[in-house]
Amino acid sequence: MKLSERITQITGGGSDGWDVFYRARRMLSEGHAVTELTIGEHDIRTDPSILQAMDLSARSGHTGYAMVPGTDLLRDTVAARVQTRTGVPTTRNNVLITPGGQAALFAAHMAVCDPGDIGLFLDPFYATYPGTIRGVGAIARAVQTTAEDAFQPKAEWIDAVADGAVSLLINTPNNPTGVVYSHHSLEAVAKVCRRHDLWLISDEVYDTQVWEGEHLSPRALPNMAERTLVVGSMSKSHAMTGSRCGWIVGPEEVISHLINLATHTTYGVPGFVQDASSFALTAGAELEEKIAAPFRRRRALAMDILAAQNTVGLVPAQGAMYLMLDIRATGLSGEGFANALLDTHAIAVMPGESFGMATAGHIRVAMTVDDERFSSALKTLCDFATQRARQHAAE
Repeated sequence: MKLSERITQITGGGSDGWDVFYRARRMLSEGHAVTELTIGEHDIRTDPSILQAMDLSARSGHTGYAMVPGTDLLRDTVAARVQTRTGVPTTRNNVLITPGGQAALFAAHMAVCDPGDIGLFLDPFYATYPGTIRGVGAIARAVQTTAEDAFQPKAEWIDAVADGAVSLLINTPNNPTGVVYSHHSLEAVAKVCRRHDLWLISDEVYDTQVWEGEHLSPRALPNMAERTLVVGSMSKSHAMTGSRCGWIVGPEEVISHLINLATHTTYGVPGFVQDASSFALTAGAELEEKIAAPFRRRRALAMDILAAQNTVGLVPAQGAMYLMLDIRATGLSGEGFANALLDTHAIAVMPGESFGMATAGHIRVAMTVDDERFSSALKTLCDFATQRARQHAAE
């Protein structure tokens, strides 16, 4: 019997580029010691105060079906937070609560893309982006950026591939690069969206992890609120990756239709998780800074380590929990370097090619182990790269 093309073509008919990660996980399951610098999973678990709020809600009986759009409390909390941060009037009618940011990305594309439509996304990209677009039956089309421009999007690059497109997906602060899109870049993106009548889907799950510059939500730009869907999540800001609680913020009409979608798919998010999320979002900036602090600290450690050598280049690390490192001097691809590093030193990193061709010859390092282990692994990585670069130069 035949399966749908929608489901069989999610990865484009090939690998999703995560082979190094899966190999590292197999090594760990076989008892090998591996330093994992692969995925964006906090090494410090969800704060006990959030778990207490979750436990209290569950024990108080909030374990049945919750309202499909989200509880009024959490929708109001998200709306108030977004309005405070952007200055754009926002109410609960602009908010749908979803089972995490990934479900929000899928729902957003379901809302604006018909089968056969073209959905744009920036390269480099988070690994699920093209599959999410294909999963709704649309055609995923990449917009190239370059390392030489610090992976900032440019209007002319979007213009070049925008014919026939209906949507554009962006992510700032950016995974995988750690770049925060500048006001100039986002204004250029907004102009292109208005010129080509594109929906803008803005993934802002790292908005509490900004080390340099300032995060700007494109929804706050002139005439963009009516064509922008913002994706947010508790996963990164509050180390609640397993709780699966996110949201979409957008025009009321879009949200009303997305509620119908949620009714026929996810049927909402557990009430006790939503209550814990409401507690976390109103606990104040101190809690969010506590959760972001390890990555801010490790970024500073990395800057010192990388400054002491001249083989490995650093893409501007302005936000998020990752470093994008340029290892082209070694003569190896990102995948080749990552496999060799895993084989020789049991350090697992993600190949740049896992996130598109714009980051070929790069690797992504997640700053998700304790400071001492992180520093040691990064120094080993740099030494290994220097050795490989010397060999390459001698060939």
